[in-house]
Amino acid sequence: MAQSDHAATAPIWARPEPATRRPRFSREQIAAAALAIADADGFEAVTMRRIAGMLGAGTMSLYRYIATRADLLALVDDAIMGQALVPGQLPADWREALALVARRTRAAYLCHPWAVQVLQGRPAAEMVVAGPNGIRHFEQSLAAVAAAPLGTAARLDLLAIVEDYVFGNVLHAVEFAERAGAAAGSQATGDAADFVRAQIATSEFPYLAELGQHPDAESLADPGRLDGRFERGLRMIIDGAARN
Repeated sequence: MAQSDHAATAPIWARPEPATRRPRFSREQIAAAALAIADADGFEAVTMRRIAGMLGAGTMSLYRYIATRADLLALVDDAIMGQALVPGQLPADWREALALVARRTRAAYLCHPWAVQVLQGRPAAEMVVAGPNGIRHFEQSLAAVAAAPLGTAARLDLLAIVEDYVFGNVLHAVEFAERAGAAAGSQATGDAADFVRAQIATSEFPYLAELGQHPDAESLADPGRLDGRFERGLRMIIDGAARN
């Protein structure tokens, strides 16, 4: 492969930043601008024009820093991974260390509710290559379970299971918030509730009927319970791994 071809296909992290004595912007600044726009208006609103406007630059000048949409996704992904890093030393107990990594990762993605859907599960051709912070995050995750009484394959499986749990929990929390926002004052929500009550009244759903009579039925759906539910589930996963 010719050097120019390699430069075009290599991840942004393998390419030098603009070779000027004093680059006007850093990749970190561009990523921060993209995050701010996405947090305010959704990732579909993130364009080179919007980023340039936020940075006070010309749109075309940014192409010296970012060649493709994939480059922008890589920068944004790595910025979030930087927020997911646990500062300082990890706890000595591997269970606490892994739980802390999971909490920090969840918190980073909850700060950017659009991020899991945008950055995870992309087609192979659009997959984001791990950047410096992504590599640091994986290294920190490996360090967290280094003392676990598990073999290498089991440790990797545990990290994958915890990551799946974290991302699934974030997706659920985001969907819950979106549904709650859409349901406020919605006639469709009232109609849906009437339909469910009518179905329960048929006696075909005794467990749902029993749940509806629970004295804490309304509080069971309180979004404030999500954090506690996350902690209980995380402990179940980690404690289960320790026993096996």
